[in-house]
Amino acid sequence: MNRKLIEELQSTPGVDLVAVTKKHTKSEIDELAKLGLRRFGENRVQEFLEKYDPAYEWHIIGHLQTNKVKYLMGKTALIESVDSRRLAAEIEKQAAKTGIIQPILIEIRISDDPNKTGCPLDEYPQLLEFVLRQPHLRLDGLMCIASHTEDQEKVAAEFDRMKELSRDLQTRVPQARTLSMGMSQDWRLAVQHGSNMVRIGTALFQDSSE
Repeated sequence: MNRKLIEELQSTPGVDLVAVTKKHTKSEIDELAKLGLRRFGENRVQEFLEKYDPAYEWHIIGHLQTNKVKYLMGKTALIESVDSRRLAAEIEKQAAKTGIIQPILIEIRISDDPNKTGCPLDEYPQLLEFVLRQPHLRLDGLMCIASHTEDQEKVAAEFDRMKELSRDLQTRVPQARTLSMGMSQDWRLAVQHGSNMVRIGTALFQDSSE
């Protein structure tokens, strides 16, 4: 485990860490918990269900299929990857059945990479309006995955655009303060440009000496 990085993240004010545990075991998650981490993110529902432990806080951060939503109700503190009206409608339906209010983030496709997931920017206003009409959804903020590139100016510009969107959203929905952006390769840049939640996987599991 990368103890130095974990200590750095834990000492970064105003930033919540989601430890991404994709392809890592439950025993590795428990080891991270011993270092003070309690918030974990999974990409795939099946993998999440295999590792689920109610002692921890769980986020779904990967592309979510509508037929898997029902398995998350009552177990997931935050679904970060809501990217369409169809998915939002299914979460609303299943949350209503379960009698809960499900916190979510809207994932924006801020990158121009067509292979990236997320709601296209031009469709975001319509998705936002739809989400705000759903009684069993609580919109906590926004999420994105920036371009995977060495061009730091391009990534910084994407983060700045997300920061603008987040500020605009908060003027309308004051509780929607979460801005989840930044991963192992770009989290420091993300924090510099307004992120208050980072999703770190690979780097956490490297030896501190690497």
